[in-house]
Amino acid sequence: MNHENIYVRVPYMRLSEGQCQQIHEASLEILERIGVCLQLQEAVDMLEKAGAKVKDGNIVQIPPKLVEKAFQTASKQIVLYDRNGKPSMPLEKHRCFYGPGSDCLNILDHRTRVRRDPVVNDVADGTRICDALPNIDFLMSMVLPKDVDQAMADTYQIEAMFSNSIKPVLAVSYELSGIINAVDMAKAILGGLGPLRQKPILACYINLVSGSFHNRESLKKLLYLSGEGIPFFYIPASTPGATSPITVAGSVALDNAGVLLGLVLSQLNREGAPYIISGMEGSPLDMRTMVSTYAYPERGFFEAMSHYYKMPMFALSGASESKLVDQQAAAEAALTLMADTFGGGHLIHDLGYLESGNTFSFTQLVICDQIVNWIKAFFRETEVSKETLALDLIEQVGPKGSYLSTDHTLRHYKEQWYPDLFERGSFNHWVQKGSKNLEERAAARVEKILQEHHPEPLPEDVRMRLRNIVKRTEVTP
Repeated sequence: MNHENIYVRVPYMRLSEGQCQQIHEASLEILERIGVCLQLQEAVDMLEKAGAKVKDGNIVQIPPKLVEKAFQTASKQIVLYDRNGKPSMPLEKHRCFYGPGSDCLNILDHRTRVRRDPVVNDVADGTRICDALPNIDFLMSMVLPKDVDQAMADTYQIEAMFSNSIKPVLAVSYELSGIINAVDMAKAILGGLGPLRQKPILACYINLVSGSFHNRESLKKLLYLSGEGIPFFYIPASTPGATSPITVAGSVALDNAGVLLGLVLSQLNREGAPYIISGMEGSPLDMRTMVSTYAYPERGFFEAMSHYYKMPMFALSGASESKLVDQQAAAEAALTLMADTFGGGHLIHDLGYLESGNTFSFTQLVICDQIVNWIKAFFRETEVSKETLALDLIEQVGPKGSYLSTDHTLRHYKEQWYPDLFERGSFNHWVQKGSKNLEERAAARVEKILQEHHPEPLPEDVRMRLRNIVKRTEVTP
Protein backbone atom coordinates (compact mmCIF):
# COMPACT_ATOMS: atom_id res chain seq x y z
CA MET A 1 0.00 0.00 0.00
CA ASN A 2 1.06 3.59 -0.60
CA HIS A 3 1.35 5.44 2.71
CA GLU A 4 2.82 8.66 1.29
CA ASN A 5 1.15 11.94 2.20
CA ILE A 6 -1.42 13.35 -0.18
CA TYR A 7 -0.62 16.29 -2.41
CA VAL A 8 -3.67 17.55 -4.30
CA ARG A 9 -2.35 18.97 -7.54
CA VAL A 10 -5.66 20.48 -8.71
CA PRO A 11 -7.72 21.20 -5.59
CA TYR A 12 -11.39 22.00 -5.59
CA MET A 13 -11.98 25.55 -4.37
CA ARG A 14 -15.41 26.08 -2.83
CA LEU A 15 -15.08 29.85 -3.26
CA SER A 16 -13.75 31.84 -6.21
CA GLU A 17 -10.92 34.28 -5.63
CA GLY A 18 -13.44 37.10 -5.96
CA GLN A 19 -15.67 35.57 -3.28
CA CYS A 20 -12.68 35.11 -0.99
CA GLN A 21 -11.87 38.79 -1.48
CA GLN A 22 -15.46 39.73 -0.57
CA ILE A 23 -15.32 37.71 2.64
CA HIS A 24 -11.90 39.13 3.48
CA GLU A 25 -13.18 42.69 3.03
CA ALA A 26 -16.26 41.88 5.14
CA SER A 27 -14.00 40.56 7.92
CA LEU A 28 -11.90 43.73 7.75
CA GLU A 29 -15.07 45.81 8.04
CA ILE A 30 -16.17 43.81 11.09
CA LEU A 31 -12.81 44.47 12.73
CA GLU A 32 -12.65 48.17 11.89
CA ARG A 33 -16.28 49.35 12.05
CA ILE A 34 -17.93 46.99 14.53
CA GLY A 35 -14.98 45.74 16.56
CA VAL A 36 -14.45 42.62 18.65
CA CYS A 37 -14.54 42.05 22.39
CA LEU A 38 -11.29 41.13 24.16
CA GLN A 39 -11.33 40.09 27.83
CA LEU A 40 -7.59 40.48 28.46
CA GLN A 41 -6.31 43.98 29.17
CA GLU A 42 -2.78 43.13 28.03
CA ALA A 43 -4.11 42.26 24.57
CA VAL A 44 -6.29 45.38 24.44
CA ASP A 45 -3.32 47.59 25.37
CA MET A 46 -1.09 45.92 22.78
CA LEU A 47 -3.60 46.58 20.01
CA GLU A 48 -4.30 50.14 21.13
CA LYS A 49 -0.58 50.92 21.16
CA ALA A 50 -0.34 49.59 17.59
CA GLY A 51 -3.09 51.94 16.38
CA ALA A 52 -6.39 50.23 17.13
CA LYS A 53 -9.30 52.13 18.70
CA VAL A 54 -10.85 51.00 21.99
CA LYS A 55 -14.39 51.76 23.12
CA ASP A 56 -16.41 50.68 26.14
CA GLY A 57 -13.26 49.36 27.77
CA ASN A 58 -12.63 46.23 25.72
CA ILE A 59 -14.29 46.59 22.30
CA VAL A 60 -11.34 46.90 19.92
CA GLN A 61 -11.60 48.30 16.40
CA ILE A 62 -8.65 47.25 14.26
CA PRO A 63 -7.58 49.12 11.11
CA PRO A 64 -6.82 47.04 7.98
CA LYS A 65 -3.19 48.17 7.96
CA LEU A 66 -2.51 46.05 11.06
CA VAL A 67 -3.89 42.98 9.29
CA GLU A 68 -1.81 43.70 6.19
CA LYS A 69 1.35 44.06 8.27
CA ALA A 70 0.63 40.81 10.14
CA PHE A 71 0.37 38.87 6.88
CA GLN A 72 3.78 40.23 5.86
CA THR A 73 5.55 38.84 8.94
CA ALA A 74 3.61 35.59 9.54
CA SER A 75 5.18 32.28 8.52
CA LYS A 76 3.65 30.94 5.31
CA GLN A 77 5.07 27.46 5.88
CA ILE A 78 5.21 25.50 9.11
CA VAL A 79 6.78 22.07 9.40
CA LEU A 80 5.95 19.70 12.26
CA TYR A 81 8.44 16.98 13.18
CA ASP A 82 8.27 13.60 14.82
CA ARG A 83 10.09 12.87 18.07
CA ASN A 84 13.17 11.61 16.19
CA GLY A 85 13.64 14.86 14.29
CA LYS A 86 12.11 13.75 10.98
CA PRO A 87 10.11 16.47 9.16
CA SER A 88 6.79 14.64 8.93
CA MET A 89 4.23 17.36 8.15
CA PRO A 90 5.09 20.34 5.92
CA LEU A 91 1.94 22.48 6.13
CA GLU A 92 2.05 24.09 2.72
CA LYS A 93 0.28 24.31 -0.63
CA HIS A 94 -2.25 21.46 -0.82
CA ARG A 95 -0.64 18.76 1.30
CA CYS A 96 -3.06 16.86 3.54
CA PHE A 97 -2.39 15.18 6.90
CA TYR A 98 -4.84 13.30 9.12
CA GLY A 99 -5.43 12.62 12.80
CA PRO A 100 -8.06 12.10 15.51
CA GLY A 101 -9.79 14.79 17.54
CA SER A 102 -9.70 15.60 21.24
CA ASP A 103 -11.72 15.56 24.45
CA CYS A 104 -14.76 13.43 23.63
CA LEU A 105 -16.87 12.90 26.74
CA ASN A 106 -17.55 9.23 25.98
CA ILE A 107 -15.87 6.28 24.33
CA LEU A 108 -17.59 3.48 22.44
CA ASP A 109 -15.75 0.43 23.74
CA HIS A 110 -14.48 -1.72 20.85
CA ARG A 111 -14.83 -4.91 22.90
CA THR A 112 -18.28 -4.47 24.42
CA ARG A 113 -19.81 -1.89 22.01
CA VAL A 114 -20.99 -0.06 25.12
CA ARG A 115 -20.72 3.72 25.42
CA ARG A 116 -18.85 4.45 28.64
CA ASP A 117 -16.75 7.01 30.51
CA PRO A 118 -13.17 7.21 29.21
CA VAL A 119 -10.07 6.86 31.38
CA VAL A 120 -6.42 7.87 31.01
CA ASN A 121 -5.53 4.41 29.74
CA ASP A 122 -7.87 5.02 26.80
CA VAL A 123 -5.72 7.99 25.78
CA ALA A 124 -2.63 5.76 25.99
CA ASP A 125 -4.32 2.94 24.04
CA GLY A 126 -5.66 5.35 21.43
CA THR A 127 -2.21 6.85 21.00
CA ARG A 128 -0.68 3.41 20.48
CA ILE A 129 -3.33 2.73 17.84
CA CYS A 130 -2.54 6.03 16.11
CA ASP A 131 1.15 5.17 16.24
CA ALA A 132 0.46 1.88 14.45
CA LEU A 133 -1.97 3.18 11.82
CA PRO A 134 0.04 4.19 8.74
CA ASN A 135 -2.40 6.85 7.53
CA ILE A 136 -2.70 8.71 10.83
CA ASP A 137 -0.11 11.48 10.80
CA PHE A 138 -0.57 13.28 14.12
CA LEU A 139 -1.98 12.78 17.60
CA MET A 140 -4.77 14.38 19.56
CA SER A 141 -6.12 13.17 22.89
CA MET A 142 -9.37 11.64 21.56
CA VAL A 143 -11.15 11.49 24.94
CA LEU A 144 -11.43 13.40 28.20
CA PRO A 145 -10.42 10.94 30.95
CA LYS A 146 -12.81 10.85 33.91
CA ASP A 147 -10.60 8.90 36.33
CA VAL A 148 -8.29 11.83 37.17
CA ASP A 149 -8.63 15.33 38.54
CA GLN A 150 -10.52 17.17 35.80
CA ALA A 151 -8.56 20.36 36.43
CA MET A 152 -5.41 18.67 35.12
CA ALA A 153 -6.77 15.97 32.82
CA ASP A 154 -5.12 17.77 29.90
CA THR A 155 -1.68 17.25 31.47
CA TYR A 156 -2.33 13.51 31.81
CA GLN A 157 -3.40 13.47 28.15
CA ILE A 158 -0.17 15.12 26.98
CA GLU A 159 1.97 12.72 29.01
CA ALA A 160 0.12 9.72 27.56
CA MET A 161 0.52 10.96 23.98
CA PHE A 162 4.22 11.80 24.21
CA SER A 163 4.88 8.47 25.94
CA ASN A 164 3.15 6.21 23.40
CA SER A 165 4.08 7.52 19.97
CA ILE A 166 6.77 9.41 18.09
CA LYS A 167 4.22 11.25 15.94
CA PRO A 168 3.63 15.04 16.34
CA VAL A 169 1.21 16.04 19.10
CA LEU A 170 -1.59 18.61 18.78
CA ALA A 171 -2.44 19.66 22.33
CA VAL A 172 -5.64 21.08 23.78
CA SER A 173 -5.82 22.52 27.28
CA TYR A 174 -8.44 24.09 29.50
CA GLU A 175 -6.21 26.77 31.00
CA LEU A 176 -2.83 28.30 30.28
CA SER A 177 -1.17 25.99 32.83
CA GLY A 178 -2.00 22.97 30.66
CA ILE A 179 -0.38 24.59 27.63
CA ILE A 180 2.73 25.43 29.68
CA ASN A 181 2.93 21.80 30.83
CA ALA A 182 2.64 20.59 27.22
CA VAL A 183 5.44 22.91 26.10
CA ASP A 184 7.60 21.92 29.08
CA MET A 185 7.16 18.24 28.20
CA ALA A 186 8.17 18.91 24.60
CA LYS A 187 11.22 20.83 25.85
CA ALA A 188 12.12 17.90 28.12
CA ILE A 189 11.99 15.52 25.16
CA LEU A 190 14.05 17.67 22.79
CA GLY A 191 16.39 19.37 25.26
CA GLY A 192 15.07 22.91 25.51
CA LEU A 193 13.15 25.70 23.80
CA GLY A 194 15.71 26.24 21.05
CA PRO A 195 15.47 22.70 19.65
CA LEU A 196 11.67 22.82 20.03
CA ARG A 197 11.43 26.01 17.96
CA GLN A 198 13.77 24.56 15.35
CA LYS A 199 11.97 21.21 15.04
CA PRO A 200 8.55 21.48 16.70
CA ILE A 201 6.98 18.20 17.75
CA LEU A 202 4.06 20.07 19.31
CA ALA A 203 1.35 22.45 18.15
CA CYS A 204 -1.42 23.80 20.38
CA TYR A 205 -5.12 24.29 19.70
CA ILE A 206 -6.98 27.36 20.99
CA ASN A 207 -10.75 27.27 20.47
CA LEU A 208 -13.19 30.21 20.70
CA VAL A 209 -16.97 30.39 20.67
CA SER A 210 -17.04 32.99 17.87
CA GLY A 211 -14.95 35.46 15.96
CA SER A 212 -16.29 38.46 17.85
CA PHE A 213 -15.70 37.36 21.46
CA HIS A 214 -12.19 36.53 22.70
CA ASN A 215 -12.13 35.25 26.26
CA ARG A 216 -9.30 35.87 28.72
CA GLU A 217 -7.88 32.35 28.84
CA SER A 218 -7.69 32.00 25.04
CA LEU A 219 -5.87 35.31 24.72
CA LYS A 220 -3.41 34.35 27.47
CA LYS A 221 -2.62 31.14 25.59
CA LEU A 222 -2.17 33.07 22.34
CA LEU A 223 0.30 35.50 23.87
CA TYR A 224 2.24 32.74 25.64
CA LEU A 225 2.55 30.51 22.57
CA SER A 226 3.37 33.29 20.14
CA GLY A 227 5.92 34.65 22.60
CA GLU A 228 7.56 31.22 22.89
CA GLY A 229 7.51 30.73 19.12
CA ILE A 230 5.49 27.48 19.33
CA PRO A 231 3.10 26.67 16.45
CA PHE A 232 -0.56 27.08 17.39
CA PHE A 233 -3.96 27.41 15.81
CA TYR A 234 -6.44 30.01 16.94
CA ILE A 235 -9.85 28.77 15.83
CA PRO A 236 -13.06 30.76 16.27
CA ALA A 237 -15.62 27.96 15.88
CA SER A 238 -19.03 29.56 16.13
CA THR A 239 -22.36 27.81 15.84
CA PRO A 240 -24.13 29.29 12.80
CA GLY A 241 -27.63 30.21 13.83
CA ALA A 242 -26.61 30.65 17.48
CA THR A 243 -23.30 32.49 17.92
CA SER A 244 -22.91 33.65 14.30
CA PRO A 245 -25.21 34.26 11.30
CA ILE A 246 -26.79 31.11 9.94
CA THR A 247 -25.68 31.94 6.39
CA VAL A 248 -22.34 30.52 5.30
CA ALA A 249 -20.98 33.86 4.08
CA GLY A 250 -21.94 35.66 7.29
CA SER A 251 -20.64 33.01 9.69
CA VAL A 252 -17.36 32.61 7.78
CA ALA A 253 -16.85 36.38 7.61
CA LEU A 254 -17.38 36.75 11.37
CA ASP A 255 -15.16 33.82 12.38
CA ASN A 256 -12.55 34.95 9.86
CA ALA A 257 -12.49 38.34 11.58
CA GLY A 258 -11.51 36.45 14.74
CA VAL A 259 -8.81 34.57 12.83
CA LEU A 260 -7.38 37.87 11.59
CA LEU A 261 -7.51 39.35 15.10
CA GLY A 262 -5.49 36.40 16.39
CA LEU A 263 -3.01 36.81 13.55
CA VAL A 264 -2.50 40.49 14.35
CA LEU A 265 -1.97 39.83 18.05
CA SER A 266 0.46 36.97 17.42
CA GLN A 267 2.62 39.10 15.12
CA LEU A 268 2.53 42.14 17.40
CA ASN A 269 3.71 39.91 20.22
CA ARG A 270 6.44 38.20 18.17
CA GLU A 271 7.04 38.82 14.48
CA GLY A 272 7.19 35.55 12.59
CA ALA A 273 5.30 33.62 15.28
CA PRO A 274 4.07 30.33 13.67
CA TYR A 275 0.31 30.87 13.36
CA ILE A 276 -2.08 28.28 11.88
CA ILE A 277 -5.47 29.60 10.78
CA SER A 278 -8.89 27.99 10.58
CA GLY A 279 -9.70 25.64 7.74
CA MET A 280 -13.08 24.63 9.12
CA GLU A 281 -16.47 26.22 9.41
CA GLY A 282 -18.35 26.44 12.68
CA SER A 283 -20.60 23.43 13.27
CA PRO A 284 -24.06 24.39 11.93
CA LEU A 285 -26.96 24.12 14.38
CA ASP A 286 -29.58 21.63 13.21
CA MET A 287 -32.73 23.63 13.87
CA ARG A 288 -34.82 20.46 14.13
CA THR A 289 -32.74 18.88 16.91
CA MET A 290 -30.65 21.84 18.21
CA VAL A 291 -27.52 19.66 17.83
CA SER A 292 -24.29 21.13 16.43
CA THR A 293 -23.33 18.94 13.49
CA TYR A 294 -19.93 17.68 12.31
CA ALA A 295 -20.62 15.85 9.05
CA TYR A 296 -22.25 18.79 7.28
CA PRO A 297 -21.88 19.32 3.51
CA GLU A 298 -21.58 23.11 3.90
CA ARG A 299 -17.81 22.87 4.09
CA GLY A 300 -14.67 23.91 2.25
CA PHE A 301 -15.24 27.67 2.53
CA PHE A 302 -12.60 28.27 5.19
CA GLU A 303 -10.18 26.02 3.32
CA ALA A 304 -10.65 28.31 0.33
CA MET A 305 -9.92 31.32 2.54
CA SER A 306 -6.78 29.67 3.92
CA HIS A 307 -5.45 29.01 0.42
CA TYR A 308 -6.40 32.56 -0.54
CA TYR A 309 -4.19 33.76 2.31
CA LYS A 310 -1.54 31.10 1.56
CA MET A 311 -1.45 30.20 5.26
CA PRO A 312 -1.28 26.82 7.07
CA MET A 313 -4.68 25.61 8.25
CA PHE A 314 -6.48 23.32 10.67
CA ALA A 315 -9.44 21.46 9.13
CA LEU A 316 -12.10 18.96 10.22
CA SER A 317 -13.51 15.77 8.70
CA GLY A 318 -13.85 12.05 9.30
CA ALA A 319 -16.55 12.61 11.94
CA SER A 320 -20.12 11.34 12.02
CA GLU A 321 -23.40 12.16 13.72
CA SER A 322 -24.14 8.42 14.07
CA LYS A 323 -24.27 6.94 17.56
CA LEU A 324 -22.80 3.63 16.37
CA VAL A 325 -20.09 2.36 14.04
CA ASP A 326 -22.53 1.70 11.23
CA GLN A 327 -23.26 2.51 7.57
CA GLN A 328 -23.96 6.17 8.37
CA ALA A 329 -20.68 6.51 10.26
CA ALA A 330 -18.66 5.08 7.37
CA ALA A 331 -20.53 7.12 4.76
CA GLU A 332 -20.16 10.43 6.59
CA ALA A 333 -16.50 9.80 7.33
CA ALA A 334 -15.77 8.98 3.69
CA LEU A 335 -17.73 11.93 2.29
CA THR A 336 -16.18 14.50 4.59
CA LEU A 337 -12.65 13.12 4.24
CA MET A 338 -12.87 13.21 0.46
CA ALA A 339 -14.39 16.71 0.50
CA ASP A 340 -11.71 18.17 2.76
CA THR A 341 -8.94 16.42 0.86
CA PHE A 342 -10.22 17.94 -2.37
CA GLY A 343 -10.21 21.27 -0.52
CA GLY A 344 -6.55 20.81 0.38
CA GLY A 345 -6.93 20.89 4.17
CA HIS A 346 -3.55 20.67 5.88
CA LEU A 347 -4.25 19.27 9.36
CA ILE A 348 -7.50 17.31 9.04
CA HIS A 349 -8.68 16.23 12.48
CA ASP A 350 -11.61 14.46 14.16
CA LEU A 351 -11.21 11.04 12.55
CA GLY A 352 -12.97 8.58 14.86
CA TYR A 353 -15.61 11.00 16.13
CA LEU A 354 -19.20 9.81 16.57
CA GLU A 355 -22.33 11.38 18.03
CA SER A 356 -21.53 14.93 16.87
CA GLY A 357 -18.24 15.06 18.73
CA ASN A 358 -19.49 13.53 21.99
CA THR A 359 -18.15 9.98 21.54
CA PHE A 360 -14.90 8.53 20.25
CA SER A 361 -14.43 5.08 18.72
CA PHE A 362 -11.15 3.28 18.08
CA THR A 363 -13.07 1.06 15.67
CA GLN A 364 -14.24 4.07 13.68
CA LEU A 365 -10.69 5.45 13.69
CA VAL A 366 -9.39 2.25 12.08
CA ILE A 367 -12.11 2.49 9.41
CA CYS A 368 -11.12 6.11 8.76
CA ASP A 369 -7.51 4.99 8.34
CA GLN A 370 -8.62 2.64 5.56
CA ILE A 371 -10.73 5.38 3.94
CA VAL A 372 -7.74 7.74 3.93
CA ASN A 373 -5.64 4.99 2.37
CA TRP A 374 -8.25 4.68 -0.41
CA ILE A 375 -8.20 8.46 -0.90
CA LYS A 376 -4.39 8.43 -1.13
CA ALA A 377 -4.62 5.86 -3.90
CA PHE A 378 -7.18 8.04 -5.68
CA PHE A 379 -4.87 11.06 -5.62
CA ARG A 380 -1.71 9.11 -6.49
CA GLU A 381 -0.01 10.41 -9.62
CA THR A 382 -0.39 8.14 -12.65
CA GLU A 383 2.57 7.38 -14.90
CA VAL A 384 1.87 7.56 -18.63
CA SER A 385 4.90 6.21 -20.48
CA LYS A 386 5.98 3.62 -23.02
CA GLU A 387 6.15 1.07 -20.21
CA THR A 388 2.67 1.74 -18.84
CA LEU A 389 0.96 2.21 -22.23
CA ALA A 390 2.31 -1.27 -23.13
CA LEU A 391 1.59 -1.06 -26.86
CA ASP A 392 4.16 -3.74 -27.70
CA LEU A 393 2.57 -6.04 -25.15
CA ILE A 394 -0.91 -5.38 -26.54
CA GLU A 395 0.39 -6.35 -29.98
CA GLN A 396 2.16 -9.41 -28.62
CA VAL A 397 -0.87 -10.72 -26.68
CA GLY A 398 -3.30 -9.95 -29.48
CA PRO A 399 -7.08 -9.61 -29.38
CA LYS A 400 -7.66 -13.15 -28.04
CA GLY A 401 -4.80 -13.49 -25.59
CA SER A 402 -4.49 -13.11 -21.82
CA TYR A 403 -2.32 -10.73 -19.81
CA LEU A 404 -2.49 -12.75 -16.62
CA SER A 405 0.83 -14.57 -16.94
CA THR A 406 2.89 -11.83 -18.61
CA ASP A 407 6.01 -10.32 -17.06
CA HIS A 408 4.39 -6.90 -17.42
CA THR A 409 1.53 -7.90 -15.11
CA LEU A 410 4.02 -9.39 -12.66
CA ARG A 411 5.98 -6.11 -12.62
CA HIS A 412 3.01 -3.84 -12.10
CA TYR A 413 0.20 -5.65 -10.28
CA LYS A 414 1.32 -4.42 -6.87
CA GLU A 415 0.80 -0.84 -8.01
CA GLN A 416 -2.95 -1.29 -7.67
CA TRP A 417 -4.66 -0.49 -4.38
CA TYR A 418 -5.39 -3.50 -2.19
CA PRO A 419 -7.54 -3.10 0.95
CA ASP A 420 -6.51 -4.73 4.19
CA LEU A 421 -9.80 -4.00 5.99
CA PHE A 422 -12.51 -3.59 3.34
CA GLU A 423 -13.84 -6.93 2.00
CA ARG A 424 -13.06 -7.94 -1.60
CA GLY A 425 -13.14 -11.74 -1.59
CA SER A 426 -15.81 -14.07 -2.85
CA PHE A 427 -18.92 -14.73 -0.79
CA ASN A 428 -17.76 -18.22 0.13
CA HIS A 429 -14.35 -16.94 1.18
CA TRP A 430 -16.02 -14.28 3.34
CA VAL A 431 -18.16 -16.95 5.00
CA GLN A 432 -15.11 -19.13 5.62
CA LYS A 433 -13.46 -16.21 7.45
CA GLY A 434 -16.44 -15.87 9.78
CA SER A 435 -18.87 -13.63 7.85
CA LYS A 436 -17.62 -10.58 9.76
CA ASN A 437 -18.93 -7.13 8.90
CA LEU A 438 -16.75 -4.03 8.68
CA GLU A 439 -17.25 -3.03 12.32
CA GLU A 440 -16.23 -6.50 13.52
CA ARG A 441 -13.14 -6.57 11.32
CA ALA A 442 -12.11 -3.08 12.47
CA ALA A 443 -12.62 -3.97 16.14
CA ALA A 444 -10.43 -7.04 15.63
CA ARG A 445 -7.76 -4.80 14.08
CA VAL A 446 -7.89 -2.55 17.16
CA GLU A 447 -7.41 -5.53 19.46
CA LYS A 448 -4.54 -6.88 17.37
CA ILE A 449 -2.73 -3.52 17.51
CA LEU A 450 -3.17 -3.25 21.27
CA GLN A 451 -1.81 -6.75 21.77
CA GLU A 452 1.09 -6.61 19.31
CA HIS A 453 2.20 -3.02 18.64
CA HIS A 454 4.90 -1.59 20.88
CA PRO A 455 5.69 2.09 20.20
CA GLU A 456 9.23 3.39 20.50
CA PRO A 457 9.58 4.27 24.20
CA LEU A 458 10.90 7.47 25.65
CA PRO A 459 14.30 7.24 27.33
CA GLU A 460 13.83 6.55 31.03
CA ASP A 461 15.26 9.91 32.13
CA VAL A 462 12.93 11.78 29.78
CA ARG A 463 9.96 9.72 30.93
CA MET A 464 10.74 10.72 34.51
CA ARG A 465 10.91 14.40 33.55
CA LEU A 466 7.42 14.15 32.09
CA ARG A 467 6.20 12.37 35.22
CA ASN A 468 7.68 15.14 37.38
CA ILE A 469 5.75 17.75 35.37
CA VAL A 470 2.56 15.83 36.15
CA LYS A 471 3.51 15.59 39.83
CA ARG A 472 4.23 19.31 40.15
CA THR A 473 0.79 20.01 38.71
CA GLU A 474 -0.84 17.59 41.13
CA VAL A 475 0.51 19.53 44.11
CA THR A 476 -0.13 23.03 42.69
CA PRO A 477 -3.07 24.60 44.53
